[in-house]
Amino acid sequence: MAWYRTWFGTPYYKLLYGHRDHDDAQAWVRTILGRTGAAPGAAVLDMACGRGRHARWFVDAGCRVTGIDLSEESIAEAKREVPDADFRVHDIRMPFADRQFDLVVCLFTSLGYSADVDDDRRALRAAFAALRPGGWFVLDFMNTARVLKELVEAECVRSGGIRFTITRGLEQGQLVKRIAVKDGEEEHLFEERVAALMPEQVEALVRDAGFVVHERTDGPDPEPFDAARSHRLVVWAQRPLP
Repeated sequence: MAWYRTWFGTPYYKLLYGHRDHDDAQAWVRTILGRTGAAPGAAVLDMACGRGRHARWFVDAGCRVTGIDLSEESIAEAKREVPDADFRVHDIRMPFADRQFDLVVCLFTSLGYSADVDDDRRALRAAFAALRPGGWFVLDFMNTARVLKELVEAECVRSGGIRFTITRGLEQGQLVKRIAVKDGEEEHLFEERVAALMPEQVEALVRDAGFVVHERTDGPDPEPFDAARSHRLVVWAQRPLP
């Protein structure tokens, strides 16, 4: 079974990434709305929405929000936390809508989960299809160049009384993170695998899906992207008008 089907829905995932808080999500949404000009009433699709931490702020800004994610557990929590959004269990690689959205976002490195780059192409084509002509697509990916340069090969993290022993490495073009969980007498092993796509490769995939790329920035503060310094790679693109 694919690693993301067994990891994202666990309480351990939420514990480990709990520092990705609501303030961080609010900053992302504020930047996205400001740069795309999406106004109250805009239809927003949040691809790989997780537990809805970004959707919450889009809703607060008056947007009509739909969130899709593979994890049934994450979608169930998102429905409880953000009842005014429409959340659905859906694989982002599969078509979801036809020209229904003004803005589509894919945040927090939600591509590259498969060794097959065609999976990413399918997800990006689905994003393109979901947008109305002139609509914006915002893709947030890791800055692979910096991640590889500063890779921490091993560390131990404690959160909520749980010990996480984490190892990282590059294996056959994928960044692999193995997470050993010690929860009292219980032990679990999870992993994350993300394709080590360089910025030029990510942008090429977005263009190949049909988008017009306008800019690459860091995030959530929209400084110009710099491969040596930026923490994130944010691609700002539009579906062209007919």
